[in-house]
Amino acid sequence: MEKDNTHKSPIERRKFVKMLGSVVAGGSILAATGVFFSKLRTGEETHYWQIDPQKCTHCGKCETDCVLTVSAVKCFHANKICGYCDLCGGYYRSNVKDLNTAAENLMCPTGAIQRKFVEDPYFEYKIDEDLCNGCAKCVKGCTSFGNGSLYLQIKRNLCVDCNECQIAKVCPSIAITRVPLAQAYKLKG
Repeated sequence: MEKDNTHKSPIERRKFVKMLGSVVAGGSILAATGVFFSKLRTGEETHYWQIDPQKCTHCGKCETDCVLTVSAVKCFHANKICGYCDLCGGYYRSNVKDLNTAAENLMCPTGAIQRKFVEDPYFEYKIDEDLCNGCAKCVKGCTSFGNGSLYLQIKRNLCVDCNECQIAKVCPSIAITRVPLAQAYKLKG
């Protein structure tokens, strides 16, 4: 007596699902490759967004208007021009009563600026990029009460490279422009 072969075995269905998954994955890879090459052909991958520190007014829009939850704009520190001051306008709020690291005395709302004693009366300041939200409060303080060694810049590796940057659209000083990838960051110092 012969067996009825009208029912497929579960092994064949698994093979079919596996093959279907491979086709979908392969198609996704091909589609992504096509988008990449079309961007490359049109020149989109050859530019990125950048802030000109000389034009930036530290308005705070970099924090609030970036399409990312935490802005791709981060504070940078120009060590060459820093005074390493004990009373740093970017580190401390103005008119603090005590020079201590209590949160109410500090300019940065997220604690992204770290201070390390060098020698009396000098301190070294570093920015913790993971904590920085691009609010520009420290930059404004450093520019108002210091030498302006703190400034904002868009981190290329964090930016999603929107065709039309939301921050650039609302920037009051037109400090954000799209520049060639070969062009270095505009730095202070």
